[in-house]
Amino acid sequence: MRRQILALTLLGAVAAASGPVQTQTGDVHPVSGRVFALPMGVAGADWLDRAERVAEEQPDRALRVLKIARGATVADVGAGSGYMTERLAAIVGPEGRVYATDIQPGMIALLRERIARKKLTNVIPLLTTSDDPRLPDDAIDLVLMVDVYHELQRPQAVLGHIRRALKADGRLVLLEYRGEDPSVPIRPEHKMTVAQVRQELEHEGFALATVDRSLPRQHLFIFGRGSSR
Repeated sequence: MRRQILALTLLGAVAAASGPVQTQTGDVHPVSGRVFALPMGVAGADWLDRAERVAEEQPDRALRVLKIARGATVADVGAGSGYMTERLAAIVGPEGRVYATDIQPGMIALLRERIARKKLTNVIPLLTTSDDPRLPDDAIDLVLMVDVYHELQRPQAVLGHIRRALKADGRLVLLEYRGEDPSVPIRPEHKMTVAQVRQELEHEGFALATVDRSLPRQHLFIFGRGSSR
């Protein structure tokens, strides 16, 4: 029942069994004016691992687009229960490393359970803050945020730390539900348009390399770190 209520909320319902659900913080991005969405709580973790996600988001196809090298050091920022973390760990292999971050202790607990259950030896879970993903400087080949960026409460601070964490040729990758497409059954505050993403990230110095549009419901944005530090 809990999973059903959460799914209805995320897919566009205005109320659940307990009444209206708050889905925005009221805070806005100082550059774009976009209203920040609330992060998903630990009670919604089952939705992250739903079987339908394979068809709805095609996560393995998204990761193939990125062509992540074996042995790479990557970060799954806003990892939640570790759905994408597990896939990244398999791609980079035992000689690689995956930093998996989340701001919620309950999500980190679920992540640790997955690490133990799947015997993932190359994953480092990190409990972080709303403004600092606590990644090592100049160490990361790729930072991935899947349906996460729009929930950041201090996106400019987080992006500043990410730029410092990326290697010179490192990449920042965002997957976001398409805000331009009303047929995507997600609440508007949990979507972003290409224009919004470009405006906000380029303002922080990131350079857009490509927007992959091959996924069923999401844009996949690939950014370079940019020339300035």
